[in-house]
Amino acid sequence: MKTISKIFALLLVLAASAFTVFQSSNWKVNEEAYSVSFKGPKVEGIIKGLKASISFDPAKPENAKISASMDAKSLNTGNGMMNKHAKSEEALSVEKFPSITFESTSVSGKNGSYTAKGKLTMKGITKEMDLPFTFENANGEAIIKGKFTVVSKDFTITRKGAPESLEITLVIPVSNK
Repeated sequence: MKTISKIFALLLVLAASAFTVFQSSNWKVNEEAYSVSFKGPKVEGIIKGLKASISFDPAKPENAKISASMDAKSLNTGNGMMNKHAKSEEALSVEKFPSITFESTSVSGKNGSYTAKGKLTMKGITKEMDLPFTFENANGEAIIKGKFTVVSKDFTITRKGAPESLEITLVIPVSNK
């Protein structure tokens, strides 16, 4: 009987530990404090409406799953005419394609520097992308920071005057509490 009790206790501890590990790797975006910005030769701005599911353990990045979407209609350059052009059919075509999404296929890295490989979908076109990022963790509060480049013609953004590419900068505070 003591042996059965010990085995049951051990199984209970293992099950609780597994749940704790699972819980500690699910991160929630601080929706009040994140920043997704873009910058090109003649334009810069922000995009809002970030919704993300982030399952990430810095010790085991290969197990990570990251999916995110942003509201393309929220794009804001600070200039009404530029906003109208950027949202038009020749650019992002936000009425037809209101979301920009990313879905990771793999994550690798160590010591705070990582790369999420995945599929970026914008304007109905999906491209493989590498998103390098850092992950700074302190007691269940973390900041994900990353920069990557999007080439306009890869997503059929052909509007006259559109930049050839945009640098996207991410600063995303997250919590697992």
